[in-house]
Amino acid sequence: MALRMGIEEEYFVVDPGSREVVPRAAAVVRRAERALGERASTELVDFLAEAKTPPCDDLDKLEEQVEAMRAAMAGAAAAEGVRLAATGTPVLGDLVPAPIGAGARYAESLAVYRALDDEQSICSCHVHIEMPDRERAVAVSNHLRPWLPTLLALAANSPYWAGRDTGHACWRVMTWARWPVAGPPPYFESYAHYEELVGTLLGCGALMDTGTIFWDVRPSARLPTVEVRLGDVAPTAADASVFAALIRALVEMSVRAVEAGEPPPDPPQEMLRAAYWLAARDGLAGDGVDVCTGRPAAFRELAGDLLAHVLPALRDSGDLDRVAAGVRRLMTGGTGAERQRAAYRRRGRLTDVVDAALLRQRAL
Repeated sequence: MALRMGIEEEYFVVDPGSREVVPRAAAVVRRAERALGERASTELVDFLAEAKTPPCDDLDKLEEQVEAMRAAMAGAAAAEGVRLAATGTPVLGDLVPAPIGAGARYAESLAVYRALDDEQSICSCHVHIEMPDRERAVAVSNHLRPWLPTLLALAANSPYWAGRDTGHACWRVMTWARWPVAGPPPYFESYAHYEELVGTLLGCGALMDTGTIFWDVRPSARLPTVEVRLGDVAPTAADASVFAALIRALVEMSVRAVEAGEPPPDPPQEMLRAAYWLAARDGLAGDGVDVCTGRPAAFRELAGDLLAHVLPALRDSGDLDRVAAGVRRLMTGGTGAERQRAAYRRRGRLTDVVDAALLRQRAL
């Protein structure tokens, strides 16, 4: 039986006239809760609204849920006189310092992390894959580590920041890298090792609580899942769903390796960081590195290697045709970052970039 999967997405609240981000997320979420309940929520910054799918066991159901979730959020935003945009960083607006949402936890975050919160205006896609226990989630995390830079390149959708082209495909990851516990996770000998390290980080004050473990793979703090949280929010529901199905296949292959007793690769953390930087700079169009061998390789080649690796799991789930087509679409039609830049080149207007990223409302 296929592992169940779910998606969390964050969206920017933008003014429909100027297309600049506006601090209206709390109002949008209150209205969206009528349709989505607790699956709509606020985030640290009041430019951001978040929504979650329920767990889904197949790709068709997941895409339907993402489409319905986005439509409900878009409808709530329209009723509040604003729009929502799916891009990893804000294209236009006065961003610093960011407006921090209300609540004791956000106030505590500001006290602990200080100016880091000032530029925390980023939107990501978190993919949850069902796990039997946290021991298994940590073991799977070890097997996922070598593939994370390639996943990052596939999901890049944040080239613009506050009215300028950063020159990067994924600027969100560059801003995120400054946090004390973020980026590619370490190699863990066991779940006990994971708990020991987290306890040390909590004890020294580098973590505010377990909710601020921001490694790109982690056992979820509140759900029976392994959470893969390195992607920019996807341009479309189809892109998001294919990305989640690709991750599920990678997790499935990792589970098989764990059950077979295969030792996970252990690329150096420095190599992973370098590969992350290359993926964030140029995305799928650029050159990367095989983190296990140090061999330079184009990210398109590495994406092909990833697809070949997960082929058995994709066949077993029935997702092979859809996921392979989705990866080919990214390779030929461009990632979200490339599509954003294409929207700008057509008329040289950043407002067109925002318009291309707006969530579309539809009848539910």
